[in-house]
Amino acid sequence: MAQLLPEALLDAIDELGRLPGVGARTAERYAYYLLKAQPSVSEKLAGSLTQLHRGVKQCPVTFALINTDQDVSPLYDDSSRDKTTIAVVEEPLDIIALERTGQFSGTYHVLGGAISPIDGVGPEQLHIPELTKRIVDDNVVELIIATNASVEGESTALFLQRHIQDAGLEVKMSRLARGIPVGVDLEYADQITLSHALEGRRDL
Repeated sequence: MAQLLPEALLDAIDELGRLPGVGARTAERYAYYLLKAQPSVSEKLAGSLTQLHRGVKQCPVTFALINTDQDVSPLYDDSSRDKTTIAVVEEPLDIIALERTGQFSGTYHVLGGAISPIDGVGPEQLHIPELTKRIVDDNVVELIIATNASVEGESTALFLQRHIQDAGLEVKMSRLARGIPVGVDLEYADQITLSHALEGRRDL
């Protein structure tokens, strides 16, 4: 059977299709868009991808993503941030969501994922020892466990709670409140969300 598309276009579709959330049809649309656009569009995209690994590294303290010419995360280095309060998140991009609220003035610690035995991710794969060290070094008084509201996120939060207690560290631990999103009927809310909504109910 004759090949229906040029090899270069097929290669682009295959590579774009490897991205999470990008199906075959979406990959085809992306590749065709780039083909129809000016060559400079593809060149800029290729250039940014080439520089991606060269220009980004992890903060050795918080494990947030930083420029390669920076020693530590600017948020951690900011003297106006409260180092005695740490929000513990799963991934670096979670920091953006919390920062957008404008309500948090502490620092962050990125675990690098969540405990998930089915995916082969255990506590030893996460940045938990470094978190324990920070609690001591920065005289931390509160840990805000901001892992996702998933089975893995809940398991990770529970493990962290037990780990900190077993280490004999006296630090307040809190969990982000969970509730029913605006516009969502109870019948469509998942069990974890409903459980947290009941636990975090308020007086009227």
